[in-house]
This record gives sequence, structure tokens and C-alpha cells, in this order.
Amino acid sequence: MNSERIKKITGIGIFTAIVVVLQLLGSFIKFGPFSISLVLIPIVVGAAIYGPFAGLWLGFVFGFVVLISGDAAAFLAVSIIGTIITVISKGCLAGFLSGLVYKTFKGNKTIAAILASITCPIVNTGIFLICCLIFFMPTITSWAIGLGFENVYNYMIVGLVGANFIFELLTNAILSPAIVKVIKMEDNLH
Repeated sequence: MNSERIKKITGIGIFTAIVVVLQLLGSFIKFGPFSISLVLIPIVVGAAIYGPFAGLWLGFVFGFVVLISGDAAAFLAVSIIGTIITVISKGCLAGFLSGLVYKTFKGNKTIAAILASITCPIVNTGIFLICCLIFFMPTITSWAIGLGFENVYNYMIVGLVGANFIFELLTNAILSPAIVKVIKMEDNLH
């Protein structure tokens, strides 16, 4: 029993380090003009392997690194509290709900991993958009007008989340289930 606990703590520690590194290096990975975050992959994999609360922790670490790295500077200038709530809640909920989805469907590990990997970017982006409506709408409206968008909601979908969300959803849906499968196979061999 004690060795299982040590293995879990060590595994979560490794995934925590991966989340920190991927978030700090994420701005260097470009898909056209967009920075692409691969950080959701270790959040999903950690949540699938170690459970929803591990996903919550990994999502929290993701949000915390976003705050301290300057990635949320434009939003911090508008509302410090709104930004903290946004980045922490979207990371925590994305990780926790991914773990919960995996746990719910774990009878079929492949389907569970695919559903968890889709859940994470949808929740992450959905919470971001909801928080934009709650905390940042006047500023986002001015950004939209400044960029020539006639409709602020089009700007939010196309300008703020568009290609980034699609790329994150696709990479997550492909890589996370594959990584979970490899790790679960390795665990079954031991």
C-alpha cells in the first residue's frame, strides 16, 4: 500500500513538472500566428491515471504558472480578481472534469481517454469565454472594435479562441489517449 502511494505522489510530481515546463515553453510553439499550448495533454493524462483530484491539482498548477509567467498580463491590467478567478477556475475545472469523465467511462479505457481528452479543452475554453463575459466584456468589446470586428462575439470565438482551440482539441484528442494507453499498458506489465 505504501509503495502505491509513493508511486502516485511521484507520478503526480512528474506530471506537475511537465505542466510547468510546457506552460513556460508553450509560447514558443506556433501554429501560424497562434501560440499553441500542449499543457492540457499532461493534465488529461495525469487525471486519467491518478484521478480527478490529480487533474484538479495539475489544472491549478497550469493556472498558477499562467498567472506568474505574464501570459495573462493583458487581462490582469483589466481585473486582477477576474483574471485570477478565470485562469485558476478554468485549469482546475478542466483537469477535474477530465478525470471525472475518465473515471465514469473507465470500463472502456479507450473511450474514457478520448472523452476525457475532449472534455479538457472544451471546459478550459468554455470557462475562459464565460469569464470573459463576466469580467472583461467592456475591454473585449473595445479590442473587437479596434480590430474591425462588427460583432464582439465573433471576435471572442475567432480572435480569442478560434484556431488555438481547434488545434488544442485535435492534438489532445490524438495524443492524450495514446499516452494514457501506453502508460496503462506499462502498468499492466508490472
